[in-house]
Amino acid sequence: MSANTHSDSPVIAGLLLAAGGGRRLGGRPKALLPYRGRPLVENAVRVLREAGCGPVHVVLGASAAEVRERADLSGCVVVDNPDWAEGMGSSLRVGLASLAGTDARAALVSLVDQPGIGPAAVARVREAYRSPASLAAAAYGGERGHPVLFGADRWADIAATATGDRGARVHLARHAGELMLVECSDVAEAFDIDTPPDLARLL
Repeated sequence: MSANTHSDSPVIAGLLLAAGGGRRLGGRPKALLPYRGRPLVENAVRVLREAGCGPVHVVLGASAAEVRERADLSGCVVVDNPDWAEGMGSSLRVGLASLAGTDARAALVSLVDQPGIGPAAVARVREAYRSPASLAAAAYGGERGHPVLFGADRWADIAATATGDRGARVHLARHAGELMLVECSDVAEAFDIDTPPDLARLL
C-alpha cells in the first residue's frame, strides 16, 4: 500500500518525462525501447507507483500515438507535448501544467531512459518532502541527478524558466542553497539510454 492511500498523507505526484525521440538512437522513441519484454515507459511508470507516487502523469512526444497504442499506461494521466523536439524544458512545462489544479503538493520528476533507478531511490527522494516549498534531488556520489522533487509552490517559477534542454536547471541554480540532496548511489545507477552502445544496458 502506498503512502498516498492515507488521507492525511500529502499527495506526491509522479511526473514521467517520456517524450524524447531518441535522435542518437536513430530516431527510436525512448518510451518504446524494449525492456524486459515490454516498452521502457511501462517500467518507469511502475517504478514511480512502487515508490508511493500517485497520481502518475506521463508526458509523451515522439510517436505519441504509437506509444499510447503499444504501451499499457492505464491509470496514468497521459498528456502530449507537441513541442517535444524543443527539449526537456517544454515537456516539463506541459507536465507541470497538467498537475495544476490537482491536490498534488509536489511533483517527483523522473526520466523514461534511466532504468537503473528503481523504486528504492525514488522512494528516498519522495520521503524528502516537507512542504509545498520542498526541493530535493537524488545524488550519486554527491552529484545531483534524477529523480527531482519540486514542491507545488515552485512550479510556476520552474515553468517560466524551463526552456530548451535545460529543464529546471535555472531554478535549481537559483535555489541551490535550498536543495536537499538525497544520496542514492547505493541503491541505483543513474545511467541514461542515449546511444546505441547504451542499449546493452536494457538486456
